[in-house]
Amino acid sequence: MNYRFTKMHGLGNDFVVFDGVRQTLQLRPDQIRHIANRNFGVGCDQVLLVEPPINDEADFRYRIFNADGGEVEQCGNGARCFARFVHEEGLTDRDIIVVETSTGPIRLSRPVENQVTVDMGVPRFEPAEIPFEAEQRAERYQLNLNGGAVEIAAVSMGNPHAVLKVDEVEKAPVEELGPLVEHHPRFPQRVNVGFMQIIAPNHIRLRVFERGVGETLACGSGACAAVSTGNLQGLLQPETRVDLMGGTLMVSWPGEGETVRMTGPAERVFEGQIEL
Repeated sequence: MNYRFTKMHGLGNDFVVFDGVRQTLQLRPDQIRHIANRNFGVGCDQVLLVEPPINDEADFRYRIFNADGGEVEQCGNGARCFARFVHEEGLTDRDIIVVETSTGPIRLSRPVENQVTVDMGVPRFEPAEIPFEAEQRAERYQLNLNGGAVEIAAVSMGNPHAVLKVDEVEKAPVEELGPLVEHHPRFPQRVNVGFMQIIAPNHIRLRVFERGVGETLACGSGACAAVSTGNLQGLLQPETRVDLMGGTLMVSWPGEGETVRMTGPAERVFEGQIEL
């Protein structure tokens, strides 16, 4: 059967978006892997599914599938593309929409010149909520890796993140450490791994090794994780510019108990149909 899709990206973090409101589809893991394959499918980091809400208080349901076929909880760059998609497809005309995710609602603004602001919710630092195995909450944790150790911060932005502070992102051992941290047994659901270089208290550079994907050009939830953990440690200001390989995001976090707001672009690339 043929299904209509839209290819989109946020700072090079690319997505295949399916309208599950006006067409009915259930995607199997093998079909998602086929769609995401850059040689034999459409090619993407994640597949996004727009669905009717389960909760009457929400406008839509937002589902995210990584390239390996697994469903995950959150994707900030995808959320911005989601907002542009539902407005341009005529599925809503609201300035602010409430979107269900598997870990709670997020709020998306109407796109303005392709820029979208996402309220990503409150960062969660308690180990059990990340989830991360630790006796108690701390600003930093030591993680043992193959006889060595790295220092990380850990947080959930609706999905789990580990953040490592590095001197230079270009020289960071992303391909070496990314998989080791992602699959570390102290993260029972695996983890996204951010490598953060602090340029100034209001400016960082970031590379992210995403769970189930590998290194991507950008990661919105990873940017929020880096800013919130850096802010908590007294290293960053509430308003911080985040430079990723694919471009720049602005992230705002007033402090503990407050929500994180992220602003950045969402681009439409092309439309198509795929037989599944």
